[in-house]
Amino acid sequence: MSGGADPLSVSLAPDALTLQWPDGPSSLAAAVLRANCRCAPCQSLRLRGETIEVDAGVSLVDAQPIGHYAVQLRFSDGHERGIYPWPYLRALGGAAAHSAGSLSWRADQQLARGASMDSRTR
Repeated sequence: MSGGADPLSVSLAPDALTLQWPDGPSSLAAAVLRANCRCAPCQSLRLRGETIEVDAGVSLVDAQPIGHYAVQLRFSDGHERGIYPWPYLRALGGAAAHSAGSLSWRADQQLARGASMDSRTR
């Protein structure tokens, strides 16, 4: 998938977020999204080398658009601080398609090469 475009549609289900990109769909599991949250507290944990513990049964509860550049997700564990910009979701979807083992690292690397992102608290 090539970068740069906004999704044509976004579908929320308890188990996954599905984005329809101009060049095809990508689906991101709720647990993957929760584990790769970009909010300040989650980023802080990663910077300290800690792992974000995610319940395997975590589900998506709500998604709210943030301007034209991102979506804010709310999870069944009460977490709702992360803002997921379209380029980050695109990178995360690409990483998921290649290797489920290092999603956070690959998405971070793709973002470091030019994708912007925003994080804020509740």
